[in-house]
Amino acid sequence: MTDPVSRAAALLSDHRESIDRLDAILVYTLGERFKHTQAVGKLKAEHDLPPSDPSREADQIARLEDLSKRANLDPDFARKFLNFIIAEVIRHHKRHKP
Repeated sequence: MTDPVSRAAALLSDHRESIDRLDAILVYTLGERFKHTQAVGKLKAEHDLPPSDPSREADQIARLEDLSKRANLDPDFARKFLNFIIAEVIRHHKRHKP
């Protein structure tokens, strides 16, 4: 396999296999994360705590921005991604409120 098109096709296949594995890791990781946030939501509801914690959310966003910079990931994308997750978590927490 010495022609450039065949080498490119093989590299493309390798990249796609890696992407597929990483997508699976992301899905399972998000599933595990939401399992814990669901437990937090129930705990908050049982103790009449607010569904959101703006101070923690701000800390998490700052932490994720720092991590994203170290990982060479666009911090704006990381912030949007975490804001999306936080909004979903809060929505779940509100469902637990009586």
